[in-house]
Amino acid sequence: MTARGAAWAFSWGLLASAGALAQGAADARRSGFDSMSPRIQAMQRDDQQNPGMLWVADGEALWTKVAGTSASCAHCHGDAGQTMRGVAARYPDWDKIDRRPVNLAQRINLCRTRHQQVPPLPPESAELLGLEAYVGHQSRGMPLTPSPAKELDAPREHGHRQWEQRIGQLNLSCALCHDQLPGRVLGGATIPQGHVNGYPTYRLEWQGLGSLQRRIRNCVIGVRAEPPAFHSDEMVELELYLTQRSAGLKVETPAVRP
Repeated sequence: MTARGAAWAFSWGLLASAGALAQGAADARRSGFDSMSPRIQAMQRDDQQNPGMLWVADGEALWTKVAGTSASCAHCHGDAGQTMRGVAARYPDWDKIDRRPVNLAQRINLCRTRHQQVPPLPPESAELLGLEAYVGHQSRGMPLTPSPAKELDAPREHGHRQWEQRIGQLNLSCALCHDQLPGRVLGGATIPQGHVNGYPTYRLEWQGLGSLQRRIRNCVIGVRAEPPAFHSDEMVELELYLTQRSAGLKVETPAVRP
């Protein structure tokens, strides 16, 4: 069988399995942590072993570092342990100035450009991931609580449509794997339900910390489709829906995954 034929056979096999699974009772929502091996769970639980805590430490240093107009994050926001508690749990949120939804990384960059008068940090840069991980870590153990802003209703629905839409040469959707086939094995790894309560996440595959958008782009490339650009409207809309879908699950930042 050719590689193309094998890909289509795989796609049809997933569709058939999905149809059978859809007739059964839906699984209760649970974090990807629950399907990890005891070794990875122990690594995440122990801050001395969790590699993602290195980025949290870097973010803490950046929080108090003066940038641009002689101001640091701490200059405006003070002790992150108090002022940032619960912030990451509600993002993405609505930006009243630009009148658009923004995720946490974008909010950090907006603070830099508007208040510190310095350029935005590049997507997936060590500095941006460090700050995002540090702010996210302040909400660890708190439930994801999506923003109630009414302006987010339409973009969140756009994200839902993306989740359901089949894309790429394999003709698969996010929902097909993560809603209908969680627990199955694909490429030697267990398919998770796809919840977003652990980002930024340290992945052993990456040997580093990465954002939710990096993970989404990996999945899109995996089904042989063109990935949206980092922080594009499409990506933020999908983040909005995924946060709503994961509402109530506890923040684990930084999670550890295979």
